[in-house]
Amino acid sequence: MITLAATPLGNDDDASPRLRRALQEAELIAAEDTRRLRSLAQRLGIKISAQVIPYHDHNEEKVAPKLVATAAAGTDILMVSDAGMPVVSDPGYRLVKLAAAAGIPVQVIPGPSAALTALALSGLPSNRFTFFGFLPRKAGERSRVLNSLAALDTTWIFFESPRRVAATLADLAAAFGEQRPAALCRELTKTHEEVCRGTLADLQQRAAVQEILGEVTLVVAGCPEKDTDISAAVLEEVQELHALGLRLKDAASYVAKRHNLRANEIYERALR
Repeated sequence: MITLAATPLGNDDDASPRLRRALQEAELIAAEDTRRLRSLAQRLGIKISAQVIPYHDHNEEKVAPKLVATAAAGTDILMVSDAGMPVVSDPGYRLVKLAAAAGIPVQVIPGPSAALTALALSGLPSNRFTFFGFLPRKAGERSRVLNSLAALDTTWIFFESPRRVAATLADLAAAFGEQRPAALCRELTKTHEEVCRGTLADLQQRAAVQEILGEVTLVVAGCPEKDTDISAAVLEEVQELHALGLRLKDAASYVAKRHNLRANEIYERALR
């Protein structure tokens, strides 16, 4: 049996009875950070008697097959990440995939999740949402990704480093529009938890003048439904420019400026 267990984001009181029992009874624990795990156990007053091995992004590909083989031989394995739910922008995916292929039972001890906590706090639509995780670090690649997402109507959830959050908010405002509603959630469940709601322009301005500290989760509203009437003539103009060799996105941008329309909307319509 392989068990994935969610650990507290920052408030140790969120450790469930199942997690406490699993940590005490485990035969082998695979931990993203062994020092943080032992620190958590000490704060919870738990004695870990199991063997603890490191299991993180840099060794997951090598260690996952060994863990599956160990589980197949009859050893119960507990896998925990630094904080929150394993697999969700944390190690664990390869382990579950290999275990499923080998017929090894997998169970989850549910618990804290930064993505879902931020979504609940954001005040933005939650009937349909997409968790993206971390955006690309390079500005050009990040902008290209965001431009491809801007016209979709799902609520977006992003993780971001406090060092890059100002640049990411600027790119979000450029791609999604400055007036798109959003929420910046930081230090969730911790003493200095803070949720800032407003437009992307509001959040960008705040990040530009005030240092953002701690773990950051960004929640951004999806593209609202538009009543804009994009005529067949406009789309035909885009296709004609594209046929002449212009990239479809560039053609859409050029035509949008001529007709005072949204480039992303024209581009999506042209794609369809």
